[in-house]
Amino acid sequence: MTNKYLRVSLVARSLVFHVGCNIVLFIHCCATVLIVPLLDIKQRQYVFTRYNVFVLWWCKVICGVYYEIEGKENVPEGPCIILSNHQSSWETFLFQTLFSPLSTVLKKELLKIPLFGWGMKLLEPIALDRTQPIQAFKQLIAQGHDRVSHNRSVLIFPEGTRVVAGTQVKFNRGGAALAHHSQAPIVPVAHNAGLCMPPNSFILKPGKITVKIGKPICSKGKSKKELYDASTHWIESNRDALMA
Repeated sequence: MTNKYLRVSLVARSLVFHVGCNIVLFIHCCATVLIVPLLDIKQRQYVFTRYNVFVLWWCKVICGVYYEIEGKENVPEGPCIILSNHQSSWETFLFQTLFSPLSTVLKKELLKIPLFGWGMKLLEPIALDRTQPIQAFKQLIAQGHDRVSHNRSVLIFPEGTRVVAGTQVKFNRGGAALAHHSQAPIVPVAHNAGLCMPPNSFILKPGKITVKIGKPICSKGKSKKELYDASTHWIESNRDALMA
């Protein structure tokens, strides 16, 4: 009986969370649709991420999901390549508030989502067609280098998609290649958000999410393989430690 009650409670709280997010997203977009195109990219990100701040707060108030960040002092002043494991949509909301200005590497299909996709397009993401891997890689290097040269950081999830907590997949090498070509440092990030917000799950589970930001990995003088090995080892080892 107790387990059934807890299940019903989790479903109800998750429903309130999702409904609240959608209502506020609609209001936020309607309130900012006219002013945002007039702002520069950093101002746009600030305006749009007020919604992200709401989602993180709402997540804590309604679902009991709170978080702790370790290594926030490791975020550099200049542009960098942020590489992180990907377990949920939660970390995408947080990272937009930690790194600014920021371009996110994502699937181009996400830009077609009403409201959310329209807002993301104004933040100048790097939208890739995953069905054309060679072209997508060239686009990542070209547009990523352009973003860095304009003093913007680039966020990449090297797993390519959201991965169930405890599952391991091979990291792609695009982030390391971009860091090598742009000479921007890599900032590795690991977290365990999937424990509270599993991918493709409606239900959120209460608990603490820990986000760990590593010291920047200097790209100068290192090969693409060295950058890949160093960043992948850091992310995987710290991710696994957070899951223990």
